[in-house]
Amino acid sequence: MLNATNLTLHYGGSQILHGIDIAAQPGQVTCVMGNNGVGKTSLMNLLAGRHPRTGGEVAFDGRSLGRLSAQKMARLGVGYVPQGRAIFPMLTVRENLETGFACLPGAERHIPPEIFDSFPVLAEMAHRRGGDLSGGQQQQLAIARALITKPRVLLLDEPTEGIQPNIIAQIGRVIAALRDRGDMAIVLVEQFFDFAWDLGDQFLVMERGRAVMQGPKARLARQDLHARLAGHAVA
Repeated sequence: MLNATNLTLHYGGSQILHGIDIAAQPGQVTCVMGNNGVGKTSLMNLLAGRHPRTGGEVAFDGRSLGRLSAQKMARLGVGYVPQGRAIFPMLTVRENLETGFACLPGAERHIPPEIFDSFPVLAEMAHRRGGDLSGGQQQQLAIARALITKPRVLLLDEPTEGIQPNIIAQIGRVIAALRDRGDMAIVLVEQFFDFAWDLGDQFLVMERGRAVMQGPKARLARQDLHARLAGHAVA
């Protein structure tokens, strides 16, 4: 679905990403992991079209893409849930969801029932302002808003950050259900190891903008991946 090779990214004179390869396949979760400041969010911004890459290639559904804007990537089928959620605090829950209509043709501009099935609290709070929701409720709203756009690739940047355990579990169930549908590719940036390990099919570990461990879950030992993330060398 989404295949990127040899990605490089610069902010001014600073190089942030160094030759990253990443693929996201339908029916799989690709987990991007690493400590703070290693370039994970920069990678997601690049894949979402929010920052132009310096080098490398990105292909979507087998078609090579140029340097598309975030709007064009969204219309192509890339949904993005950014770190920090970025909901509109003065808009109601329903109005926040309706902002996703911009990517859809007129006949499809409605909120599907499955959105509220996945996140029942959003139906209960549909007329409350986004800024009045708790952090966990805002995270559910941010994910639901991305799903409104009917993405074929879903990018999730730290969806468990600052969230209470019961909502983390609910978000995990939603991600698993989306993966198991088989028609969506998911890229998940996550530092909560157990959450990522339980959901992930492919893993990419980054350090200083470089990939230092990468591969399918079936070929990675849990203890080796954990040790790498903890900063210990893996033999």
